[in-house]
Amino acid sequence: TTRAYVLEFSVADAEFAELAVRHATYYQRWLEQAAIEWSSLSNAAERAPYFAGLNNVRAALEWCFGAKGNAEVGVGLAAAAVPLFWAMSLLAECHRWSERALLALDNSTRDGLQEMHLQAGLGTSLMNMHGEGEAARAALNRSLAIAEERGDMLAQMGLLGMLHMFHLRGGGFNSARHYAERSSAFARNIDDPAAIAFARSMLGRARLLTGDIGGARALLEASLRQWSRPQRTSTIYLAADRHYRAGVALARTLWLQGHPAQAMERAHQAVKDVMDHPVALTGALAWVIGVFLWTGDLRSAEMYIQRFVADAESHSLGPNGAVGQGLKGQLAIRQGDAAGGVASLQACMETLQAARYGLLTTEFNISLAQGLATTGRFAEGMALVDDTIQLVESNGDLVYMPQLLRVKGSLLSTPQRNRDDAERWLRRSLELSRHQGARAWELRTAVDLAALLARRRGRKSARALLRPVFEQFVEGFDTVDLKAAECLLAALGSGSHRGMATPGNELLCLFTA
Repeated sequence: TTRAYVLEFSVADAEFAELAVRHATYYQRWLEQAAIEWSSLSNAAERAPYFAGLNNVRAALEWCFGAKGNAEVGVGLAAAAVPLFWAMSLLAECHRWSERALLALDNSTRDGLQEMHLQAGLGTSLMNMHGEGEAARAALNRSLAIAEERGDMLAQMGLLGMLHMFHLRGGGFNSARHYAERSSAFARNIDDPAAIAFARSMLGRARLLTGDIGGARALLEASLRQWSRPQRTSTIYLAADRHYRAGVALARTLWLQGHPAQAMERAHQAVKDVMDHPVALTGALAWVIGVFLWTGDLRSAEMYIQRFVADAESHSLGPNGAVGQGLKGQLAIRQGDAAGGVASLQACMETLQAARYGLLTTEFNISLAQGLATTGRFAEGMALVDDTIQLVESNGDLVYMPQLLRVKGSLLSTPQRNRDDAERWLRRSLELSRHQGARAWELRTAVDLAALLARRRGRKSARALLRPVFEQFVEGFDTVDLKAAECLLAALGSGSHRGMATPGNELLCLFTA
C-alpha cells in the first residue's frame, strides 16, 4: 500500500514529506466519499473495509500534526475524518483530532467548511463523552453559524438536529422543541427526502415530550416511511439520525397510546437496527429500556441495561455510565429491592446533575419518589414529586405530568394521608391523561382511583370508573398494568373472565413504575 511504501523511507529522505502529503490528500478524498456511503451500509461485513482504511487515516493524521508534518494538510484531513469518526462511534478520536485541528486553523481555513466540520465534531464528541457543557454548546453554535454564513441548508438542518439533541439531553425540552420547529421550517424549503424525514423525526420527538401524542405518532411514522426508501444524503449529519431515533420515540408513543404489544415489538426492532452502532445503541437503549420497565418485561429490561452499561464503559460515554446506574435503580425497585434502587438513583442523579444531563430526570425522579415511599420515606417522596412537577412545568416534558399527578395522588391515598386530596389529584391525572390521549397513564390512574373509590364509596363506583378504561385495550393483556387492572376488576366483581383476585388486592399497582 502507499502507507507501507512511505514507511520504508527514512525520515531524512527528501521525498518522504511529498509522499506523506500525497498519502494524506488521497485519504482525505476517500473520507469525503466514505462519509456519504457509510449511512447506507447495513451490516458489519460491509463496514469492515472502512474500519481498515482508517488505519491509513490515523497514520496520516499522526504525521500531519507531528514535529515534521504539515498542519495545513492535517486540518483538511481532520475535517474530513471527524464526521466519519463520529458516525463510526469513535468519539475519542473525533474529539482528539477535531480539537487538534482547530488549534491549527489559520486565516485561510478559519470560518470555512473545514472549521464547520471540526466544530461539529468537537461539540458532539464533548456532549457524548462529558455531558452538556458550555464548551460543547459553543462548538455546535459556532458550527451552525458557519453553515448559516455559507448558506449551506443541509448542514444547517443537521446542526439544528445536534443542538436539538444537546438541549434534549440537557433537559431543556422547550429549547429542544424550538430547534425542531426551526428544522421543520427549513425542510419545507429543501427538496431532499432525508431532510424531510429528519425534520419529521425531530419534531415528532418534540411533540411527544410536550404531550401531543397523536401528533407525535403521525410525524414519527411519516419519518420512518420516508427513511425506508433507498436513498443517500449529501451530508452525514442527516444520515446518522435515520438509524433509530424515530423508531425509539414511536415505541414509547405506542405504549402511551395503549398499544403495549406493538410498543415492545417496535422497541426490539429499534435496538436491532443499531446493534452495530455503539453510540447510537446507547442512545436508543436509554429510551427503549423504559418501554420494557413500563410493560413489566423485566427480563428484557435487565438484558438491555447490561448491554447499555457495557457499551457506555467501553466507548467512554461519560454521562451514560450514570444513566446506567439509574436504570439499574429503576429495575431494582421493580424487582422488590427498593432500598438498593433508591441508593442507585440518588447516586445517579448527583452525577447527572454535575454533567448537566437531564433527559431522564423526570423518569428517574418518579421512580425515586416511589422507592422512597416504599421504604417509608413518604415526606421525601412527596417533596420530590412536588419539585418534579415544578421542573416539568418549567422545562416542558409535559407528557409525564399525568404520571406525576397520579403518583402524588397515590402517595396521599395511603393510610394516615389526606384521601380527599388524593382523589382530587388522581382525577386531575385522569383528565390530563385523556386530554393527551395517553391511555397507558389513564389506565394506571384509573386503577389507583378505583382502589381508592372502592374503600370510600363502594365497589360499584370503582367498577364503573375502571371498566370502560380497561375495555379500551385490545392487546398486551400479559403486561403488568393490564394484569393489575384485570385483577382489581375481578376483586370488584366486574365479571372479568381473564383472571381472578381476592379482596384486598385492590392496592396491587399502587406503586407501579
